Amino acid sequence: MTIYLGIDDTDTQESRGTGRLARFIADELSSEYTVLGVTRHQLYVHDEIPYTSHNSSAVLHIDGNGNGSIAKIFRRARELMLSDFIVGSDPGICIAASDTVSASVVAFGMSAKNTVLTQEAAHHHAQASGIMLEGLGGTNGGVIGALAGVGLAASGDDGRFIIRGSSRMMTGCRSVDELLASGIDLIKTRDNEPVLEGEVEIRKFPKPALEGGRAVLYVSGTNGNYQDLVVG
Repeated sequence: MTIYLGIDDTDTQESRGTGRLARFIADELSSEYTVLGVTRHQLYVHDEIPYTSHNSSAVLHIDGNGNGSIAKIFRRARELMLSDFIVGSDPGICIAASDTVSASVVAFGMSAKNTVLTQEAAHHHAQASGIMLEGLGGTNGGVIGALAGVGLAASGDDGRFIIRGSSRMMTGCRSVDELLASGIDLIKTRDNEPVLEGEVEIRKFPKPALEGGRAVLYVSGTNGNYQDLVVG
């Protein structure tokens, strides 16, 4: 079982971003739980939706480890978010086990990529599925992205990893073997050809797509010389 912890709208134009906060929470939780990764999910960019820069939410993927852990993780993450609350932000937090993320919550996440949604709709879908969802300040608008992120992550086919194993440490030119050992599950070209050997020039750090429930790094190039692509 995987536990999905979604956060959104935690920042302002002048502050650290939601992705950085998600990485901080992941680091804090990792002393007690196995954090499998953190994904970024792109949501709808529209004039009617207030957002800081790109309107994306972040989701921690956590290995479930026994009864009561979901509530405990929620409380700890909530404390961490409140301790780093940014005035002017509208944070929301959501947590759900993979087996409680209903088809309607996944559909809500998909809709959040191309539709203006409401807090009322987010709370309705969360309550119907028994999912914990809470606004932590401001307008509480982050509940929409937090729930949407959980739905999208649980679909297994949206977004990209900003943390996956030790892959964020893979900078510069790295061998395919090194990248696969770091936590990336598969490397392939945009033509879906698997890359099994060679070297990949990493622009910043690998950002594998969440595809089929796996971390898939896309690359361009031929003859053992590749460059990473950002997909998702």
